[in-house]
Amino acid sequence: MVQKIAGLITFAMALVLAASGAHGQADSAGSSVSTNEISSDGKGIYQQMCQACHMADAKGAVGAGASIPALAGNANLSEKGFLVKMLLDGRGGMPGFSDALSEKQIAAVATYVRSHYNSYSGPVTEADVKQFVKPKDPPSPE
Repeated sequence: MVQKIAGLITFAMALVLAASGAHGQADSAGSSVSTNEISSDGKGIYQQMCQACHMADAKGAVGAGASIPALAGNANLSEKGFLVKMLLDGRGGMPGFSDALSEKQIAAVATYVRSHYNSYSGPVTEADVKQFVKPKDPPSPE
């Protein structure tokens, strides 16, 4: 069941990215290079990366064997770290976005969700995000 949900989310994310500015460009060698232009403001990031699953009103969704939690009115989001960890690492069927979003973008979308769909004051800063960023594994020698 978790694999089905993850597959649905991955498919939804691909649709959102395709509709939001993902495009291919030819480089000097003529091969196709895929680029994604992701907004840098919290509202834009929410619309591009989160809205497909959590809905425009952030009230979540149920259907097709999946239950997407509501972000609006979610008491867990009162703690900045909870949302930051979820955005970085994911959980259950939700993917982590540590490779797709910068620390600045994660801070922006977390601030937007906490203030726009809830009444939690105070911005989430890049410093808040850095506290939870896991170090990247060094590339393996080949």
